[in-house]
Amino acid sequence: MLDNLKDGLRGAIQKIVKSSGIDEELIKELSKDVQRALLQSDVNVRLVLEITKNLEERSLNETPPPGLSRKDHIVKILYDELSKLLGNETEFNFQPGKQNKVILLGIQGSGKTTVTSKLAKFLTKQGYSVGVIGSDTYRPGALVQLRTMCEKSNVEVYGEENNKDSPEIVKNGLKHYEKLPLDIILIDTAGRHKEEQDLLDEMGRINKIANPELALLVVDGTIGQQCFSQAEAFHKILPVGGIIVTKLDSSAKGGGAIAASAATGAQIMYIGTGERIDDLEKFSPTRFVGRLLGMGDIQAVLDLAKRLENEGDDVRLKRISSGKMNMDDFFYQLEEVTKVGSLRGFLDNMPGLSGMVKDDQLDQMEGRVSKWRFIIQSMTKEEKADPDLLNSSRIKRIARGSGWSEHDVKELYKNYKNSKNMMKASKGRQMQGNLRRMGLG
Repeated sequence: MLDNLKDGLRGAIQKIVKSSGIDEELIKELSKDVQRALLQSDVNVRLVLEITKNLEERSLNETPPPGLSRKDHIVKILYDELSKLLGNETEFNFQPGKQNKVILLGIQGSGKTTVTSKLAKFLTKQGYSVGVIGSDTYRPGALVQLRTMCEKSNVEVYGEENNKDSPEIVKNGLKHYEKLPLDIILIDTAGRHKEEQDLLDEMGRINKIANPELALLVVDGTIGQQCFSQAEAFHKILPVGGIIVTKLDSSAKGGGAIAASAATGAQIMYIGTGERIDDLEKFSPTRFVGRLLGMGDIQAVLDLAKRLENEGDDVRLKRISSGKMNMDDFFYQLEEVTKVGSLRGFLDNMPGLSGMVKDDQLDQMEGRVSKWRFIIQSMTKEEKADPDLLNSSRIKRIARGSGWSEHDVKELYKNYKNSKNMMKASKGRQMQGNLRRMGLG
């Protein structure tokens, strides 16, 4: 996804994490590298300058929080600023007890009809009952395509093959669905070029008839800043409440998505990631930026570090950071990992590890963590405080009490020792250690 932007941003980060020290000159160099990467991806100049100005000011003036090196903190600032640019994660709240009408807008070639069928499938999987109205009377085969794709998710499509009056088709379609128990009605509209005034007039008439709860603008992720003027023109006719970006593959510059968001004030809600009907996903700015930076969803890791920092157990944190942790502390760390989500989800989101660990390996690891909990709970208070007390007779007793083998108890002890040594070596800089081990420090 967005390969050129990825490469540019990752190259900029590598300069920071591989440097021997951080100074103003290096921060300004990072800023220029980020500017270049974003401008080459067709991000609006004003937005680029805003991001890099904030990046410079924060990097020079902010003090890193406990547990983060200055390098890690600068990476986190870049992550924050890019995420902020793309807005917050947003989801439209469909009103229960009524038919929520959603209009999809966009010029011809943006992938609107395909997205309509994908969104119908996505919403049905969420438990909504959905109907579709096909009102694109200009593109030959549009209605046939829509019906063929929606059949795959058992969604009815209303259309009139011989009627060229789109507003009338919408009116008749709404009347057809009026008495059906539907939660959402999706309205696929015509495209053509955005400067064709009759298209905009048609959207205005459809808007008056449908009075939609939500208008979604569909933009092609490959066309760059042209999206700004397109989005602005549609927004004047019908207030855009959300954006769907299509064709986000390696050829996509990505700036168009940001431009459309800036022109309308609307957040990106969904992204199309492939050709299949299931290739539509809810947009998460933090996950998206994590992918661009090659860091998975780094926010999951940062949230974990923040929880460890803020939960107030200073004695425990001092023990862990100094490499003097006991088995209770190791158990605490396992519990913290599971708060982030399953081990599978956590590792998928770890910088550099996304997709690197095979499913069968993850299953083994998740099973191991679950097993270790029972083993630790079978230890005495003294053994948890000082695991070095474990000898062969204690290991036998713990194995019997936990229901697992002596080999499993020894495996836990070995991993505890490895973790303890790793924490000692990193001197408590958890995030710094993570980045370094993932090839970023």
